[in-house]
Amino acid sequence: MSCGISEAGFLEEEAPRLEQWLNENRQGDMQWMGNHFDKRLDPTKLVPGAKSVVSLLLNYYPEETQDDGTYKISKYAYGRDYHFVIKRKLKEFLYRLQEEVGDVNGRAFVDSAPVLDKAWAAKSGLGWIGKNSNLLSKQTGSFFFIAELIIDLDLEYDTPVTDHCGSCTACIDACPTEAIYEPYKVDGSKCISYYTIELKDEIPDSEKGKFEDWMFGCDICQDVCPWNRFSQSHNEPLFDPHPDLLKMTKTDWEEITKDTFGKLFKKSAVKRTKFAGLKRNIDFIHDRE
Repeated sequence: MSCGISEAGFLEEEAPRLEQWLNENRQGDMQWMGNHFDKRLDPTKLVPGAKSVVSLLLNYYPEETQDDGTYKISKYAYGRDYHFVIKRKLKEFLYRLQEEVGDVNGRAFVDSAPVLDKAWAAKSGLGWIGKNSNLLSKQTGSFFFIAELIIDLDLEYDTPVTDHCGSCTACIDACPTEAIYEPYKVDGSKCISYYTIELKDEIPDSEKGKFEDWMFGCDICQDVCPWNRFSQSHNEPLFDPHPDLLKMTKTDWEEITKDTFGKLFKKSAVKRTKFAGLKRNIDFIHDRE
């Protein structure tokens, strides 16, 4: 786990970018992204009395991955739902902090409230925002979760690191739906992750043949990133997949039952798309073959 600290306050540089992104409807059906605009940009409105944003990274890169010849899920969803795993770790961290320091108040956030986690992690020196809009680290790449503790304690603050994407356009070139419409800008409504998880309606026919067998989420822009050559497997047993997951063939996925879905993805983030959603995604990909 990596840790960086920033002073809580208004994110001036992010405000116009977020406003423009929303005005261009890059969020698609994710209308909740337009809610709580002020709170997204200022954690002191989210946590009264906040002084510091403590950003944390937790590796989820798996030791083994699915075969290329099957339908794929994003690596972050192989094991237990990260919301629960990390929230528990953050609560323990806050408890230990209170034991050491005394009266510290704050809240833990794991992708569950209007917090611009990548912006805070970059501000805290944990990496830079890459051309695929993910946080990148020279040491560990980008296969990690980002979480925050926002607390009412003054601390020593870290400083941002420089951008190391250079002239590389691997992520832009590899994105099959052209969701990365400009360097550092991603159209959320065109991302395979959006289509396979967030979109509740039918996937547009215009996207047929573009999913490259991704049925839940997508790792393409991370898999091709040169900085992920340095990814090392995690050491969190709760992120390990169900033993049968990596054995599933295309035929197995196409014939998956509700019972098998429940066993494979018990307490998994994949449950977010539900059995019907996963079947829709598989059928959509299979139809073009």
